[in-house]
Amino acid sequence: MNFYIVIPAHNEQDTIGLTLESLVIQTLQPKRVVVVNDNSADDTAKIVLEFTNKYDWITLVENKSSDAHLPGSKIINAFYKGYETLDDNYDVICKYDADLIFPSDYLETLASHFKSEAQLGMIAGHCYIEKDGNWELENLTGKDHIRGALKAYRKACFLEIGKLKPAMGWDTIDELLALYYNWTFRTDETLQIKHLKPTGVTYNKASKYLQGEAWYKLRFGLALTFLASAKLAYRKRSFKYFKDYINGYLKARNKKLDFLITIEQGKFIRNFRWQQMFKKLL
Repeated sequence: MNFYIVIPAHNEQDTIGLTLESLVIQTLQPKRVVVVNDNSADDTAKIVLEFTNKYDWITLVENKSSDAHLPGSKIINAFYKGYETLDDNYDVICKYDADLIFPSDYLETLASHFKSEAQLGMIAGHCYIEKDGNWELENLTGKDHIRGALKAYRKACFLEIGKLKPAMGWDTIDELLALYYNWTFRTDETLQIKHLKPTGVTYNKASKYLQGEAWYKLRFGLALTFLASAKLAYRKRSFKYFKDYINGYLKARNKKLDFLITIEQGKFIRNFRWQQMFKKLL
């Protein structure tokens, strides 16, 4: 299978080389890797160029954007800068972060899953972070959720869901839309990826309302947003997050921001979320 990979990178000089090296030594090498240097002020581009000089399937794209490190639109806009340079001769398109170290059989294992499951739209491994010299599961979400750091999409699924939405929560929107179009997704817990920078450590204060805004744009409604906010704040062990999420939702509703999905897709997503909650309660 032909794997195309796009890696947005903003000030990743300490990690991008390790990420690219782990892709170079894959037992199934990717056909194309595009690193998007997203307004970096360090040596990210210089390090990537060392790889482009050695491997003709690795390229560098320069992108000018905000210096702020925001989840959602910034990283997806950078992804598209790289995606636009690719042809359509891929079987799997990947959006990877620039601070990951993949096991050497990672892409080969993904390909095996895609080949054996015709309706599998997305699959990935699990992120592990270093704590006191040990690598532990970065337990921020359910184990079935594919983290935004390491998304791999079957081409047909990627196109049918409308590609990626430039908003906070895009890595949940894609899964819900995949279900809407009768695709499946899952993770392989045997694939352990080293995540060199824990999620969110570089996000600035401007990002704190974006999660609630995303739930508004997904047509969650206030009741579902309330429960989702409480659950995520509990995972993060801080009531402050709950207040930020609710405020983000209310600000978006008051501004009447555009929705990311259709009315029918929103109805499907709300029903699916409520069913999930009832199953856990029962």
